[in-house]
Amino acid sequence: MELNALSEREFATIRDLLFRETGIALTPAKKALICGRLFKRIQVLGLASYGAYFELLLSGRQPVELQTAIDLLTTNETYFFREAKHFSMLSTVAEAAPRNRTFRVWSAACSTGEEVYTMAMTLAELGRVGRAPNWEIRGSDISTRVLDTARRANYSVDRTHEIPPDFLRRYCLRGFGPYEGSLLIDRALRDKTEFAQINLIEPLPDLVPFDVIFLRNVLIYFDPPVKRKVVGQLLSTLVPGGMLFVGMAESLNGLIDGLISFGPGAYCMERRQ
Repeated sequence: MELNALSEREFATIRDLLFRETGIALTPAKKALICGRLFKRIQVLGLASYGAYFELLLSGRQPVELQTAIDLLTTNETYFFREAKHFSMLSTVAEAAPRNRTFRVWSAACSTGEEVYTMAMTLAELGRVGRAPNWEIRGSDISTRVLDTARRANYSVDRTHEIPPDFLRRYCLRGFGPYEGSLLIDRALRDKTEFAQINLIEPLPDLVPFDVIFLRNVLIYFDPPVKRKVVGQLLSTLVPGGMLFVGMAESLNGLIDGLISFGPGAYCMERRQ
């Protein structure tokens, strides 16, 4: 089955729907991405056009299909030890943290989990030499599809080249036989992590305060009012003096009053008397 190109009206429909549900602002340059990611799904459903699919999403007749579309359209590029300087900073913050309570970290747009398990390896390595408090990590994403991958913690070896060799030996299990070419994160690290679906543009669920939050390379998809809302909500879940990391090429300057930069993509709220 062939589908006609996405019309301006159809693009406006999916653009407005995705913005309402996720806060992501699509530009016309994303038309090809939309077509590519939805084409097979429309074929599976036996629909004749993109417009018919968008009509189905808007009708509310199949609410699960809306989540499927969100899963397909949200961008999920990630890899282990991406922007590695932030994990060195995480290690420094953890080493200085009080030992009388649990050190909590949140990957607020964790995608398929590589960021969460990079955090876990970083903190486990610090603990191995007795320099880390007890810790736990939460990962969240709007996409249920990527969360399923994160929970499985099973990755192609081709996606693990950035993991240091010592970390591969200590914290990863290489597959053999039918699992050749794959890698499983060690159970001890998986037991220190949990995952949940959270939509960052909606009111957040009740959360235990975090010492560190990562929200990296996500804000570029939001317009300024949505950025302000999302960042404000995340800051409200930080302990006093807690750190917020965004992408190293992203900036929060002028977005929220009282934010202090500690380096590329690293911020803390100013402490007031």
